Amino acid sequence: ARWRRWGWCSLCEQEYHGVVACALGWACWKTYLGRPEGDWNRGAAINQLGNGLSEAKCHEDALSVKQVELSLLQRLGSPMEHMLITKGNLALTYKQLGRHEDALILNRDVYLGCLKLLGKQHKETLREGNNYAVALLIADRFAETKSLMRKIIPVARRVLDEDNHLLLMMRWVYARALYRDPATSLNDLREAMSKLEEMARTARRVLGGAHPDVVGIEESLRDARKVLRARETPPQNAVDAS
Repeated sequence: ARWRRWGWCSLCEQEYHGVVACALGWACWKTYLGRPEGDWNRGAAINQLGNGLSEAKCHEDALSVKQVELSLLQRLGSPMEHMLITKGNLALTYKQLGRHEDALILNRDVYLGCLKLLGKQHKETLREGNNYAVALLIADRFAETKSLMRKIIPVARRVLDEDNHLLLMMRWVYARALYRDPATSLNDLREAMSKLEEMARTARRVLGGAHPDVVGIEESLRDARKVLRARETPPQNAVDAS
């Protein structure tokens, strides 16, 4: 309960964000800085600082802190689960800095680590699998994205509710890989649009129309329609020739 004061408001019980999270991250780090390297509170404080800097969009500073945190965990021989969490946070910072190849390597390592440590049906493994798929999608590695999602979406459907937010995000990644791949067939394009139409309805019902993921899914649906329309419409010179 005492530790929660650094991350959650005791009145509204909401998690701090933005510059407030950053300020509390610094306060937390200064409080426990004098503890020995192996002290749990000191390790948690550097994590709080790194996440707070990310919240304030100070990504270069956050990167330095998270790299120090990972180095510390490796030096102390911390449990693999802790290192995987820290690597996942570091990968997110790489993405925010536009260092997508670095993020991709870490996302792959974290997913494979979770797969080995927790098993394929664990929610954290599924979450990291989705993060890895997003990194592949950003790198325009569409075939690998689709292959990965075809493996993990059926697993997710066995352990998560159909309206679960994580499952919705997985389906969104898969649909984007379908319509953004230049080698995608017309049938796959139609499948992507059908999936996005269904997802948009589900997301609006579950998350509300103002949620950023709903806005993103509906934007993807518009993009998919444009791609499909362009593929279904024959070139003008072909029409003239006929």
